[in-house]
Amino acid sequence: MLLFSRQGKLRLQKWYVPYQDKLKKKVTRELISTVLGRKPKMCNFLEWRDLKVVYKRYASLYFCCAIEDTDNELLTLEIIHRYVELLDKYFGSVCELDIIFNFEKAYFMLDELLIGGEIQETSKKNVLKAIQAQDLLQEETEVNKSVLEELGLT
Repeated sequence: MLLFSRQGKLRLQKWYVPYQDKLKKKVTRELISTVLGRKPKMCNFLEWRDLKVVYKRYASLYFCCAIEDTDNELLTLEIIHRYVELLDKYFGSVCELDIIFNFEKAYFMLDELLIGGEIQETSKKNVLKAIQAQDLLQEETEVNKSVLEELGLT
């Protein structure tokens, strides 16, 4: 899955198939230029190499997935939409800056939603509960760290 801006800046990438870094950069560059070169009224599905590309634009961000020929395009589009709904619910109308400054949260949400490129959790409530639990754990860790620093134990 790739998230990129209208200007072609990559904001988030998650690979479920192992590629070398050089090939990842080449594939990313090609996909971004291909998707950005399409007109707004064109279909959100396209065939690229031996894969199908499914993308959707939300505000200034493009969400893009490359799937195998046997995978369902509409299900992939629904997964993208579900991810955007999760981001919206967590950030309150997500924007590109939310992804830039809170990329670890965006990755965590994606990991809660998908594992190995397959849907893991369909319930938005369950994913948001896991994210809230992660936030609490992170806050507790920061509080404990600051207490230890005050005591001079770090």
